[in-house]
Amino acid sequence: MKRPALTRREFLQSTAIASTAVALGHTSRGGTLGKAGSPADSVPVPAWASKPMRWEQLTLVEDDPAHFDPAFWLDYYKRSRADGVCLSGGGCVAYYPTEIPFHHRSTWLGQRDVLGELIFGCRKLGMSVLVRTDPHATYDDVQQAHPDWIAVDANGNPRRHWSSPEMWVTCAYGPYNFEFMTAVHQEIMSRYHADGIFLNRWDGSGECYCRHCSENFKAATGFDLPRTTDPQDAARRAYLVWRQERLISLLDVWNTTVRSINPEASMIPNNGSGALIGLNALDTSRRAPLLVADRQARHGLAAPWLVGKTAKEYRATMGDRPVIGLFGIGLEEKYRWKDSVTSNAEIRIWVLDAIANGMRPWCSKFSATLHDERWLKGVEDIYLWTDKNERYLTRRNSLARVGLVYSQQTAWYYGGAHADAKVEDYALGWYQALVESRIQFEMVHDQLLEPAHLAHYRTLILPNIAALSDAQCAELREFVKSGGNLIATYETSLYDEWGKRRKNFALADLFGVDWTGKTEGPMLNSYIRLEHEALPHNQLFAGLEDAPRIINGVARLEVTPRKTFAETPFTLIPSYPDLPMEKVYPRVEKTDISCLYLREPAGRVAYFPFDIDRTFWEFLCADHLKLLRNTVLWANHEETMVQVEGPGLLDVVAWRSPDSLTIHLVNLTNPMTMKGPYRDFFPIGEQTLTLRLPGDVRAKQARLLVAERTIAMERSGTMLTLRVPSILDHEVVAIDI
Repeated sequence: MKRPALTRREFLQSTAIASTAVALGHTSRGGTLGKAGSPADSVPVPAWASKPMRWEQLTLVEDDPAHFDPAFWLDYYKRSRADGVCLSGGGCVAYYPTEIPFHHRSTWLGQRDVLGELIFGCRKLGMSVLVRTDPHATYDDVQQAHPDWIAVDANGNPRRHWSSPEMWVTCAYGPYNFEFMTAVHQEIMSRYHADGIFLNRWDGSGECYCRHCSENFKAATGFDLPRTTDPQDAARRAYLVWRQERLISLLDVWNTTVRSINPEASMIPNNGSGALIGLNALDTSRRAPLLVADRQARHGLAAPWLVGKTAKEYRATMGDRPVIGLFGIGLEEKYRWKDSVTSNAEIRIWVLDAIANGMRPWCSKFSATLHDERWLKGVEDIYLWTDKNERYLTRRNSLARVGLVYSQQTAWYYGGAHADAKVEDYALGWYQALVESRIQFEMVHDQLLEPAHLAHYRTLILPNIAALSDAQCAELREFVKSGGNLIATYETSLYDEWGKRRKNFALADLFGVDWTGKTEGPMLNSYIRLEHEALPHNQLFAGLEDAPRIINGVARLEVTPRKTFAETPFTLIPSYPDLPMEKVYPRVEKTDISCLYLREPAGRVAYFPFDIDRTFWEFLCADHLKLLRNTVLWANHEETMVQVEGPGLLDVVAWRSPDSLTIHLVNLTNPMTMKGPYRDFFPIGEQTLTLRLPGDVRAKQARLLVAERTIAMERSGTMLTLRVPSILDHEVVAIDI
């Protein structure tokens, strides 16, 4: 983007947000923050980060120094073959004799150095060591001496802590983090030469209106801090970019500090995953040799595959660097029973799905004082199994050919405060459908759409990826031109990268339709007619052969086809009254309005002008599942690499390593699948696996890693058939090559 001859402030004010990224030092590309970096740009992976496969975290509480037994934990780490550890260091509470003013030592610390004792013991076990800091809260003496370090609400009031009212919430964007916590990290690294610092709650506890935030934001953008969450407000958009820039610069300051002492050390930020997080995943991924996905457990209505989705999101930006799955042992509900212990079955299914999807487990224990020991053996069993089968769990490349795209810029600038419903629910619908259909797939970040990143994929799915730049759309056109296939839903490409609505789809040429400017919904009592007579035996009707019509989505865009489509398998039955019952009959029996537009400009393109994926997630209609599955199979139009047939709900994940193919089969079949915790496991019957072997692969032997036995292989050319007799919680088929 060419800069006009204006000052930085004038430029921002005159062009609103479209120039904010440039003014803050980002270049214009496909995404809102420019090309933030890719896996290839990342820091090297030292041995301390690449070696550990089983992590433990001991989050101390303030009175632990008076009560806990360090020898117990060191023995447990040894028994469970843990090779990485994260130990509480400082921030809210220091567990070592700090010399930094206002760095609060544990009241129970006395003359001990608890952090030093634990690090010494873990080093003797050969473990990699991270030190955890948490800077989000502080005490009265700090508030009195440095009131400008405290977060301020929109009304100008310093913020007391919401859970511990004797404490204050700190500002993440000012001198408390940039100066005080920099000194803390320097002291910890100088004393203990840790491998890195794990940053908990480092990126702010809500928005801050303190003096530093107000002045810094004004200087950077010319705006006053916004009081609205509307992403189309110019100041709000500027704030979203400024906040990210501020936190990334903080990471850089801390990394520079610790690496001046230990060149191989890194800050490991704990900042979530997926479309809804506030920091650009590429910016954080390129700065760390590993990242920790803090998805401790399910809560509310959530499927156990949610941790697998998290794994895929992290790996989408981390490449082949380690992704660690942080799991808890308690209930992770809104009332936050932090000392609770959930069922071993619930812990086990959560961790197994994380491992299947490429994570290395990290067990997080709050409080070193044991209130309930029921979880210990269950975690130890999982860790010992991973240790025994480690050769099959490392150096893996996914065999998936389908990519499910997720978009942070769509969440930020299109979804805004409603991003859960407008963005995430669409992705969750597709995720559920793909798992149920046993189609292997990966997540794809929308700022990594260059050919080099998409070379492995045959089909991309865009679940209402509404906010796309012209550059991103050009990359998608190139993908299709090169033979790639595309499935898109609802408002995909109808907005630019800043969430500003276009007059038409930017991808209208691929979809083959134009938006009329009209939107219909919520569509009550509307249906989709299956055109069996016009298109008999069409593959899109698989499983729906006896269905004359199925329910429609809830919202629909009115579109005009650019040409006559060769196939119109699904047409609209418009809404008609649902009350009184005497009036419930269709006013129009048949239309020529298509519900699915299919094209083959080079690769195949399928466009749904309605919210079928979001509707499926809300209602889990079996007909929608079949329609989504059939559309993927139509688009992909190739023999699948791995096909698994048999009863039950399985998460199927397939990998290739230099000397093996491994297929993880995680049995999610359970009455508590959509609302945990699991009470028990329910075995499923025989599964038949059919593998299309790559041309350079010769299968030597197949083993079941859970059942611990060899199984027969039936060969037919490049096809391999295997049978797994039954699965309790999971099974891993390992084929040596």
